[in-house]
Amino acid sequence: MVVYVYDKTFDGLLTAVFDAFARKSFPDLLLAEGEALPLFCDEVVTICTDDAKVERVWKGLQKKLSATALHCLTVCWLSELADVDLLLFRYIKKAFNSPSSIELNFGDPDVLEVSKVWRKVSHEKHRMIEFIRFQKAEDGTFFGAMEPLYNVLPLVVGHFKDRFADQKWLIYDLKRAYGCYYDLQEVREVRFDRMEEHLLSGILNDKLMAEDEKLFQNLWKAYFKAIAIKERINPRLHKQHMPVRFWKYLTEKQG
Repeated sequence: MVVYVYDKTFDGLLTAVFDAFARKSFPDLLLAEGEALPLFCDEVVTICTDDAKVERVWKGLQKKLSATALHCLTVCWLSELADVDLLLFRYIKKAFNSPSSIELNFGDPDVLEVSKVWRKVSHEKHRMIEFIRFQKAEDGTFFGAMEPLYNVLPLVVGHFKDRFADQKWLIYDLKRAYGCYYDLQEVREVRFDRMEEHLLSGILNDKLMAEDEKLFQNLWKAYFKAIAIKERINPRLHKQHMPVRFWKYLTEKQG
């Protein structure tokens, strides 16, 4: 068994691809630095991320795959699923070895699995856009938090930057403890040393909330209640279209 140890970044994965082709030795297992090695392995290779190697691999992939397929690879990486890195490694290896594009060869199990992962992550991206609720803080910043299944925050910031270009906002991923802050000029990643209550619950407390926010929340709850037709309430369908795991972050579901 050949084991490659790397920094668990996408650039690190591309570097591993470069080194594997250079060595003509391909990994059976990809591990993070510090992870326990299997009991039996023939070779352990440590990969050091190299920007030049990353660029060469990416340029090579641009000749083999369409822009859509390349985007699919980066989206799959954000799934953070177990062994997704090894799946992508096999996919990339096949892309280089094939005389024609493999992206539509769904008879190949790796190509099919990559498409399935892409669909899962893309679906979660749209759910985050659909279900996030912003709360206005006393300083005028709009705060929204969620706990998505996959690391889709990088995929949604462009939408919110275009949609709310005239407002300062912070979108926070509670599960991964980081967020993206827009200051009317640019979006930047932020992390906090001190975990305040709202960074754990996703809900602003009364001290941090703007004076008119409670009024707007009450108006939204009243509207949501008013448009509901009791005779047509379908709990099963409701949960299907609005999964319960999002309810604790939805204003209309509070109180």
